[in-house]
Amino acid sequence: MTDQQQMDLRHDEVEAGTQTGLASPSVDVTESRQNSLWSDAWGELKRNPLFWIGAVLCLLFVLMAIVPQLFARGADPRACDLANSKALPSADHWFGYDVQGCDYLANVVHGARNSLLIGVFAVVVVLVLGVVVGAVAGYFGGVTDGVLSRIADIFYALPLILGALVLLRVGPATDIPIINSRGPGAVALALALFGWMTAMRLVRSQVIAVKSSDYVAAARAMGASNGRILVRHILPNAVAPVLVYTTITIGVLIAAEATLTFLGVGLQRPAISWGLQIAMGEDSIRSAPHLVLFPSLVLTLTVMAFIMMGDALRDALDPRQRA
Repeated sequence: MTDQQQMDLRHDEVEAGTQTGLASPSVDVTESRQNSLWSDAWGELKRNPLFWIGAVLCLLFVLMAIVPQLFARGADPRACDLANSKALPSADHWFGYDVQGCDYLANVVHGARNSLLIGVFAVVVVLVLGVVVGAVAGYFGGVTDGVLSRIADIFYALPLILGALVLLRVGPATDIPIINSRGPGAVALALALFGWMTAMRLVRSQVIAVKSSDYVAAARAMGASNGRILVRHILPNAVAPVLVYTTITIGVLIAAEATLTFLGVGLQRPAISWGLQIAMGEDSIRSAPHLVLFPSLVLTLTVMAFIMMGDALRDALDPRQRA
């Protein structure tokens, strides 16, 4: 039997053993290490009050985005009466009325949907680009790493807000509502296009650190393909910092969307957005400060909730924080 045949036979035995529950020692060690990491992290999270505060706030805002009727007290954000323009908060209308005489509580509540939709959609695109490019660059190294890293540096040259602003200014309009030049999809894609580089650097550094491990060398010696090694052995051990980054980035992207909308290049009316509400209330801040106060407060709490969860995850997943 040739060396190649012996290698193929050994690889088949490992595959069969994995399917029947008799995994190879390297896989057992890797999975036990991952299980220990996540179980220890969950134990730390349960004892961290910041995590629970952030989690409760995130759940509250997610429910607000999915079923806004539960929080809007039955008011219609589109039902307006100019006679109520800029009316101050009262017992019947907790947030008062906006410039057009619409119930402001209903508008602020309905603004959560677009903000969270953009934040989640953008971070998914950031993860796809960052994980794929970072994994390829870190694993193959050499010229591939050099080219991909220089491409990331080019995008790093433009700040997130400035790059998205320019792209939305010159972006073509389409007939598809969600991806037209000012729709939620376009805003999310613009933010993701200039926000994936940090995720790429995190994944790249983790892949470089992990790919020299003994279990990766064992998998390579048994004839595992590059794709299998990346997906089964390397990326699961590189996911922790990316998860922390993802949680924090959702909050950052929500704030970035509100900034773009406030500057007039994000969402446009008749869309409902916290950034639009802050922009429209800016001129009336002296006579009707509630027009800026309430959307700003909800936006701040949303961003803070995701950042608190990200900080708690970082502390829980870093063994040095538990020493």
